[in-house]
Amino acid sequence: MLWSGWGDPALARELPSEVRALLRDFLGVRAPDVPAVGLESVRLPPVALPEPLLGALAEVVGSAYVLTSHEARVRHTRGKSTPDLLRMRAGDGSAAPDAVVLPGSHEEVAELLRVCSAERIAVIPFGGGTSVVGGLTASGPGFTGVIALDLGRLDRLLSVDLESLVASFEPGVRAPEAERLLAAQGLTLGHFPQSFEYATLGGFAAARSSGQASAGYGRFDDMVVGLTVATPTGTLDLGRAPKSAAGPDLRQLVLGSEGAFGVITSLRLRVRRAPEERRYEGWRFGTFAEGTVAMRALAQEGPLPTVLRLSDETETMIGLAKPDALGSGGSGCLLIAGYESAGVSSWGSVAARQAGAAAVLTRMGGEPLGAEPGEAWERGRFSAPYLRDSLLAAGATVETLETAGFWANLPRLYDAVRLALAGALGSPLVMCHISHVYETGASLYFTVVVAQEGDPVAQWERAKEAVNAAIVAAGGTISHHHGVGREHREAYAAEVGAVGVSILQAVKGRLDPAGILNPGTLIPPPAT
Repeated sequence: MLWSGWGDPALARELPSEVRALLRDFLGVRAPDVPAVGLESVRLPPVALPEPLLGALAEVVGSAYVLTSHEARVRHTRGKSTPDLLRMRAGDGSAAPDAVVLPGSHEEVAELLRVCSAERIAVIPFGGGTSVVGGLTASGPGFTGVIALDLGRLDRLLSVDLESLVASFEPGVRAPEAERLLAAQGLTLGHFPQSFEYATLGGFAAARSSGQASAGYGRFDDMVVGLTVATPTGTLDLGRAPKSAAGPDLRQLVLGSEGAFGVITSLRLRVRRAPEERRYEGWRFGTFAEGTVAMRALAQEGPLPTVLRLSDETETMIGLAKPDALGSGGSGCLLIAGYESAGVSSWGSVAARQAGAAAVLTRMGGEPLGAEPGEAWERGRFSAPYLRDSLLAAGATVETLETAGFWANLPRLYDAVRLALAGALGSPLVMCHISHVYETGASLYFTVVVAQEGDPVAQWERAKEAVNAAIVAAGGTISHHHGVGREHREAYAAEVGAVGVSILQAVKGRLDPAGILNPGTLIPPPAT
């Protein structure tokens, strides 16, 4: 993973000259005055942890797995939000951990948490490093030091129960490797978020990830049937059955907790038979409102495609569904539908579901565009973050944000976010799509492009604060699948209310009394 951007550096691309001209002419984008620094030039604070404590950590995992090198610390500094990347490109490594520690077992994780709790060392669980909400920013004040707890050594498939269709994994398994291991037994998770190439299974659970095929396979939290979690006060082993009436489901307390309550050391996941056939297609609707009504019909009446997403007029015009061919979108609103044959008989055949969905989409005013738009989207489905890196290098601030709401409230939510962005940024380019649908509602995923100001981090923080307030006021959730991290913490507190915050603080106090786990993330501090 590129330390100051996304993915494989070999796949980075230059913006075409015509796109640069459009950015200059319509948004006033100019190349930054100062180029991005190299890794060796990132400024890091001195290692704060004294040698005896580094030695204590090494006694748990072995000295080869306690890293304090410049490169290791840089690569574990922050996540992949635009503010994170802007700071790293400017050489600001002030949030770097003192050390990177790589445990090799549940027992080692548990012992590390015991040592760190006793010595007041903050612990930032680290999977693929793909957080886009400030969920990996170390917090040093009040602590002896900070470590990044890299779970990359916990990377095994533990077992597969073919009768129950449940697979057990360690948390550091990356998504492509999980799919490779399952494919050998004719299985799949069916979880393909945009972070798929680099994110880990433990990270998916900790952030309540939602993949691009969620209409067919569900969200990642729907797939989790069991968890083992190490906490500073002991181990949680959750999930004896698919569902239970034995009190509140404590699995739900861990899912979405972003490492603030404990460290996931194994997951038991529902899997599906691998599909034998996949088909993708495109449809065009005259307006975003018309396409939204058609999506609601599919979600409520069926048949529901495995993949279903709708771009608004601006995103369609720009052609963001095909990042490799910007400007090729055309008019109206592009809807992408994908169908898979999987081992769940109630889904029906691909042909039957495709025909049934086509009847609904036609009835709702959709125009079929054939397979090409859907196949083009499928080919480029993981490439949009590379486009962001190119835009940042060209002098544009580009970021994404998302929310969700009930169908009846979706238009209000859509307008509220766009108005808040316009008020905070002047005349940004704002694009949106719906990509996760339910019988009762859907998500809205926005992409924002604007010319960088002198302080682009402050520029985006101003916009983010305005958008967070607008989402709360408009009745949406502060996050559908990115999580809370630091960027959404105060808005999350407003969403769950004072009683909800007190519950979270109570759980934190019981499981992590020294407050070492990902401090500053998710949970607002007690009022002073």
